[in-house]
Amino acid sequence: MTTAKSAYWQKIVDQAKDKDGNQRPFFSMAPMEAVTDTIFRRVVAQAGGPDVYYTEFTNAASMVHPEAKFSVQGRLAVAPGEQMPIAQIWGSKPEAIAGAAKVLPGLGYEAVDLNMGCPDGTVVKNDAGSDLIRHPDRAAALIAAAKESGLPVSVKTRLGFYKTDEYHDWLEMLFNQDIQVLTIHLRTRKEMSKVDAHFELIDDIVAMRDRLAPDTLLQINGDIKDYEHGLQLAKDHPGVDGIMIGRGVLNNPYAFESEVVDHTLAESISLLELQLDLFDEVNQTANKKNFEALKRYFKIYLRGFSHAAKLRQLLMETHTTAEVRALLEEHVGDLLAVK
Repeated sequence: MTTAKSAYWQKIVDQAKDKDGNQRPFFSMAPMEAVTDTIFRRVVAQAGGPDVYYTEFTNAASMVHPEAKFSVQGRLAVAPGEQMPIAQIWGSKPEAIAGAAKVLPGLGYEAVDLNMGCPDGTVVKNDAGSDLIRHPDRAAALIAAAKESGLPVSVKTRLGFYKTDEYHDWLEMLFNQDIQVLTIHLRTRKEMSKVDAHFELIDDIVAMRDRLAPDTLLQINGDIKDYEHGLQLAKDHPGVDGIMIGRGVLNNPYAFESEVVDHTLAESISLLELQLDLFDEVNQTANKKNFEALKRYFKIYLRGFSHAAKLRQLLMETHTTAEVRALLEEHVGDLLAVK
């Protein structure tokens, strides 16, 4: 059985209320590589954000290396006035995890999440991410190391490495580690995102949690489209405490809105302009961002209207935020008139 929820997580649970003041599951935006930085988190907040944000996953070994630590600072950057996210870190060595977690309070972080589900081949070859599913003793040692920081510790993982039924032993081990939150992407590492999430296993996982660790919060992830979909899943599977949305936000930046609204093209363009402004701001105040990485966001905002593909194609040929703004100014008036 786990200890009581930390003050941090208790506050999140207590504040998760619907428009009528009724308790609901808390919602979070999944940590996504090269996506959930301070820029995109603030854009989503403007669009009606979740209860909880996570950073991009950050290499614990780099955080404690005397030289490499500077290369990961951008991943942990938080803007003044921004809602403090949870720091997600990854690694395979307890001493690196312990050291990295101890750095976080000094940066203002109030909680740490351990990545034990990343399917990336490079991460797996480094004995981390989803590879930990095959090495539960190492995973347990990493959790113990993270706790040395005094921060509330959570874990994000998958059902198994090769087969879904691996979840029986793997999740049981995790539930026995006295963690605050267990987030489960309802697929295996082998499945990646090529099959539907295994919603059919939720009730069994809830029962396992209730039996082994009733005070551990259970959060589900995978194929959840938006707030409404998340609420329905929680209703269909009582005992789910949290809903994490990842790719759903990339399809719809308004995914966390509590009421479905038919947003205009002008509103979506406004979000893109905010992203451009924040991109410039971060480049001036923090580590330089790669402009090419910005291009992945164009499709998020510019879709579902006449000539959207043509405009995106033009934008993909740009090299600066100034060029993007110039193209928007040139074409948006006509687009809005058509809309």
